[in-house]
Amino acid sequence: MWAWLMHTKLYIRALGKWISLAVVTGLACGVVGSTFHIGVEGATMLRQLHPWLLWCLPAAGLLVVSIYKLTGTEGQGTNDIIDQVHLGKGLSLLLLPAIFLGTVLTHLCGGSAGREGAALQMGGTLGYHTGLLFHLDDRDLRTATMTGMAAFFAALFGTPLAATVFAMMVISIGVIYHVAFIPCLTASLVAYGVSILMGVEPTHFVITAPELELWMLVRVAILAALCALVCVLLCGTLHATEKWMRALLPNPWLRIIAGGAAIVVLTHLCGTTEYNGAGMEVIAAAVEEGQARPLAFLLKIVFTSITLAAGFKGGEVVPSFFVGAAFGCAVGPLLGIPAGFAAAIGLVAVFCGAVNCPLASIFLSVELFGDGGLLYFALACGISYMLSGYNGLYSSQTILYSKLKAEYINVHTNAHHAGRPHAKPPTRGSLRDWPE
Repeated sequence: MWAWLMHTKLYIRALGKWISLAVVTGLACGVVGSTFHIGVEGATMLRQLHPWLLWCLPAAGLLVVSIYKLTGTEGQGTNDIIDQVHLGKGLSLLLLPAIFLGTVLTHLCGGSAGREGAALQMGGTLGYHTGLLFHLDDRDLRTATMTGMAAFFAALFGTPLAATVFAMMVISIGVIYHVAFIPCLTASLVAYGVSILMGVEPTHFVITAPELELWMLVRVAILAALCALVCVLLCGTLHATEKWMRALLPNPWLRIIAGGAAIVVLTHLCGTTEYNGAGMEVIAAAVEEGQARPLAFLLKIVFTSITLAAGFKGGEVVPSFFVGAAFGCAVGPLLGIPAGFAAAIGLVAVFCGAVNCPLASIFLSVELFGDGGLLYFALACGISYMLSGYNGLYSSQTILYSKLKAEYINVHTNAHHAGRPHAKPPTRGSLRDWPE
């Protein structure tokens, strides 16, 4: 009886610890995340009202580099957040204002980037430092970091369940850190509630899903396979452009000036500003109206690759939404799929392949589009996940189990291909070595 009481006490204490941490983290991420969302939206509106701000992009780039140098966070990004969970490397609190200001400046002057890279970095940083306030040990600090990632993502997009599963799965593909479920979900719900109170509307699109039938499943499967190829192109171009620009212009000041100037020139050559910023208007038009330029997905890849490789701040997930939605909208009708529904399938499928998180992508489809067509989205996510190979947006992400069979491989994203020798058996050390 006494032993049972002692064990019960341990569970109650653990639950109390994680609920307390989650509430504090959710409140912090909700307030900062909502403020960040309002700031980015305000910057976007200001740029649309004053198109001449695009000419200031190279100067804004110099400010971004200066901010990162002054805060001592130069070179840090989403991969460092993932490494904190993997290896317990620690995070500087100064990363929060650096990525906040850097992303707002990027959007203000027309850089092509998203918001979720900043969300994961700011959320992870807030979660980590909240864990320090709670005097958590190294292992619990990693869970606290995931809690912040989930909360900030939920505050920005209004998708608390997808945010929870994404934060739990994106670190190491093939395992889910179940211990993080309660803190991540609680923090996400709190942050989501705060964002609603602060006037941030959840991201949601209205679509009409076709009835479930065999030939539509076949068409969706073909579209998903094509989306996997687009995902490979997106991830490959992002990483190749970064490598190429760093080799060509190792000086960060010159690199960001050149990248900013290139975006200005490309914008005027295209004759439109729809590839600048996050591009949520284009996503909405593709999904809800079935309208997108045929080559919009390729141009968005080019704009985003140059923007991020140059050193501007933001994220890759919303651009992946853009790429997937535009591609689906253009190709879907050729396969006999309604353009708007094909855009929704493309959005989720490209996102899934880019982040290697099929379950999180399925939950995202429900929170963005409703549960109509759920089986179509699930099929698209499964096919895109498998056929996109071991590519991904985040090179610190590890894929613990093969996509082809039940085999432990433990490889880094973008550093492995099917048929290569897999990793050695796990050794004692980081979380990536010990799947739960």
